[in-house]
Formats: sequence, C-alpha cells, structure tokens
Amino acid sequence: MHVNKLVINQDQFPTQEDYPFNLSILQKTKALDLTTPVTVFTGENGTGKSTLLKAMCVRCNIHIWEGINRVKYEQNRFEDKLQHALDINWVNGTAPGSFFSPELFRNFSQLVDEWAVNSPGILELYGGESLLTQSHGQSTMAYFRSMYNRKGLYFLDEPEAALSPKTQLDLLELLNEKSSKEDAQFIISTHSPILMSCEQAELYSFDNHCIERIDFKDTSHYKVYNQFFNM
Repeated sequence: MHVNKLVINQDQFPTQEDYPFNLSILQKTKALDLTTPVTVFTGENGTGKSTLLKAMCVRCNIHIWEGINRVKYEQNRFEDKLQHALDINWVNGTAPGSFFSPELFRNFSQLVDEWAVNSPGILELYGGESLLTQSHGQSTMAYFRSMYNRKGLYFLDEPEAALSPKTQLDLLELLNEKSSKEDAQFIISTHSPILMSCEQAELYSFDNHCIERIDFKDTSHYKVYNQFFNM
C-alpha cells in the first residue's frame, strides 16, 4: 500500500455550480479510506469516477500522457482543478506510478515507437515488441505485464474498453497476482464485473449522493449481467 486515504476539501472548491464541483458525490463525500491493494470505482456514466481518478493521479504527481489537444466548443475552466481540493495520505512517502486509459494508449504506443527508433532497448520495458504491431488487446496486456512488475501506484480508467472478456480475465489474474505483493497498488474506474471481482478489491459506488462502499453482488453492473444471463 502506498496511499491509504483520500480527503476531499469542499472548502477549497472554487465553485459549486460547475462540473465537477457541482457533483453531489464530491460535495458530500469527506474522505475515502483505501484499505486494500485494489480500489475500484464503479457507477454509471457521468457520475465522476474518471474525473476523480484523474485528479487523484495528478495530485500524486503521476504524469498522464495526453493525446492531441483540440479546441472545444465549450470551455470549462474548472474541469481540471479538482486535484487542488484533494489531500493524499501516503503510507511511506511518495511512490512512482502510471495512468492508463484506452483512449490515450494509442498515442502513448506511438511515442514508444518513436523513442525505439533511436533506442531499441526501450521496447524491453514494454514486452520486447512494438506495441503498434500487436492488436489493441495484445499490446495493452503487454504493457500491463511489463509495467506492473515494478513498484508503483497504478491508476486505470476503464481498461476493459480495450479488452475482450477473455483478456479481461487475463488482467484480473494479473491484478490478483500483483496485488498480493506489498509494492503494487491499483485504483481502477470500471464498468466490468470481471474486474470488480478481484480478490483484493474494495469497491466504491458513485451511484448515490455520496461515494459509498458496496459489495460486488450489490453493484448495478453485477445485477444487470446476472439478470441478462438468467433470461
């Protein structure tokens, strides 16, 4: 464990009217205790899971690789300010880590290929093969297997978007393996019941007025899948 508590300071919100500071879950949740090596954020789209995940990552001084910057039709000057209202409680000082998002991974893979032109050895850090020559799922798992062999605090934003159900099981196996060691901690936003079932995971639901712990079988995702398979 590297981080064991997240504090949300509502008195430091620059506004109560604009996203994400207008979300009830952020206005009414004081703190989250992180007591297991895997923390899972679950909930419907638009509830703030990814926004809080990214803000935590930035607050932990972990770089987020970005894609090409585009001009937006509507600008929200508050959307990337949440990290300033967060406090992180480290267990034994800061730790290195990484942020994964399927939508940003392609850009990251292209950068690795560019680096490898002059430094081919860098590919050994990511499985020994160009990430661009593999399928999306294959390259993603190659990245996970190499990256998560190192000590770190790892943030994953809906990684299932890049993975088939079978490959999600591969990631689940990897999470179960790595989270049993003392030097890896994972914080994951996901809609995948497969990933939610991780043995070491503590689940937090974003579907109510504040962020609350929830059991795996009480999640809306589990119930929807269970209902579907029993039709």
